[in-house]
Amino acid sequence: MTNISLDSAARITAAGLQAATAIDTPMNIAVVDAAGHLLHFARMADSMLGSIDLAQRKAKTAILFHIPTAVLGTLSRPDGPIYGIELSNDGLVSFGGGLPITDAQGRVIGAVGVSGGTADQDVEVAQACLAAL
Repeated sequence: MTNISLDSAARITAAGLQAATAIDTPMNIAVVDAAGHLLHFARMADSMLGSIDLAQRKAKTAILFHIPTAVLGTLSRPDGPIYGIELSNDGLVSFGGGLPITDAQGRVIGAVGVSGGTADQDVEVAQACLAAL
């Protein structure tokens, strides 16, 4: 199993903090390795305490299913093929802010979860994290 390095995790977290600062939204950013274990975490001053857990769960959700959490949200709507899945795995997050991290060969090597703003803001910051790779 190939994992994201600690250096890369720190670099993408720093990029996320910069993006969150640019939109003036205190955020929590979690990076997990390919097995879903927390590798790096940052909490901005004044970020919501409830977002700590959400950031970590978004990253975990993205790594478990190798898809963005927003995609899981679409699939788990009441008319979707996996309705109710967010109740599995000790709780998943089915809205935006969690993205899988892939290497140059397209292998999923980790995931990032961002929480603290609106779902759209969380996705924007998560995408900024990935752009740092």
